[in-house]
Amino acid sequence: MAGNWLWMTAADLGRGIEAGKIHPVELTEAFLDAIERHPEAKRIYSRTTPRRARTMSMAAADRAKAGQRIGLLDGVPISWKDLFDASGAPCEAGSALLAGRVPETDAEVLTTATAQGLVCLGKTHLSELAFSGLGLNPITATPPNVNDPKAVPGGSSSGAAASVAFGLAPAGIGSDTGGSVRIPAAWNDLVGLKTTSGRLSLKGVVPLCDRFDTVGPLARSVEDCALLLAAMEGGKPADLTGTSLKGARVMVLDTMAMDDLREEPARGFDGAVDRLARAGARIETAKIGEVVEAMSLAPILYAAEAYGIWGAVIEQNPDKMFRPILDRFRMGAQFSAPDYVSAWRKLLDLRQIWARKTAAYDAVILPTSPILPPDAQRLMEDDDYYVTENLMALRNTRIGNLFGGCAVTMPTGQPSCGITFMAGPGQEEQLLRLCFAAERALG
Repeated sequence: MAGNWLWMTAADLGRGIEAGKIHPVELTEAFLDAIERHPEAKRIYSRTTPRRARTMSMAAADRAKAGQRIGLLDGVPISWKDLFDASGAPCEAGSALLAGRVPETDAEVLTTATAQGLVCLGKTHLSELAFSGLGLNPITATPPNVNDPKAVPGGSSSGAAASVAFGLAPAGIGSDTGGSVRIPAAWNDLVGLKTTSGRLSLKGVVPLCDRFDTVGPLARSVEDCALLLAAMEGGKPADLTGTSLKGARVMVLDTMAMDDLREEPARGFDGAVDRLARAGARIETAKIGEVVEAMSLAPILYAAEAYGIWGAVIEQNPDKMFRPILDRFRMGAQFSAPDYVSAWRKLLDLRQIWARKTAAYDAVILPTSPILPPDAQRLMEDDDYYVTENLMALRNTRIGNLFGGCAVTMPTGQPSCGITFMAGPGQEEQLLRLCFAAERALG
């Protein structure tokens, strides 16, 4: 039975605990044992936290026995990306620049999730300082891709995705600045939620770009993502009952997002759209020219802020960094403060136009990534290939970050090809309801 637990959704594990069929301590031990035995575990977890996990699972067991469970996920173990502070455990964000960094307190979202009964299994590998969508990290480790052993897993929440895809956690918590939850979720056939900027606390989270950084779950189901969002903010999960696609108005974004799609992502997306339409969704295709203008601002907005945060630390020891990541940070030095302020003012104007043009739709949809996961070895050997594939990987997901909304990626049935649903700021609950219905249609 314990072997089956490794592949269940977090919600189903919680229901098993509720019904007395799963003991929280035995559940945690099953995952710790699986991690210990798995041949790829060291490429997925930067470290486990067994003492903490066992203490938390025993407390959950006591609550279950007393009939005082906090919520459905009380006693369910999950993984955390190694940029969330966990008291007493090194948090190095995939970078030698932060080697030996040990926080004294938990990140606020980890504190809240712990108070909701979630069990911390450990910390997962990521792209260096979270500044890549590929998941390639020769400094610490490059986690595996569940569909192709030669390919990268997607980043920057690479280990978070792998921990779930390889049965070493029922869910993982990552971060998304330009696609870092959605890309690894899509490339490993998972569900990933990018939350609205500011919805979940970033206190105790190693930053990349404060104005774009968001916290979000990677899991096996939309329900899991809804439950994890609620657990991290201490609120009530979205009500997913009574959902349907009938009459839902959905826009296929035909500006940039559909350009230069590789064969498999195009096939996966088209098949998914067909199933959504057969389930009753009203599919319309539209162009929004402001997307092109917003995307042109991305190099200023991302690189300038990232270098503003990390430049001084980087330049003390630049040789410790993976060269393509170092080069990407240093791009930010070429922009002035007036460039940055002007770009943000322009983006805020564009966000208002986007909001008006998408207001009539329940969601905007697009392929999560226009490409499949690239070959890891070629990325190491070919600088031009690294740059072009990294930019292409993040092209579609970055649209959601630039326009400030929330988004969910789901598997299409085509391996490593996701479909993303986007909605406006703060609309996570409505979007999750729509995606719960879409999940049934997509099969």
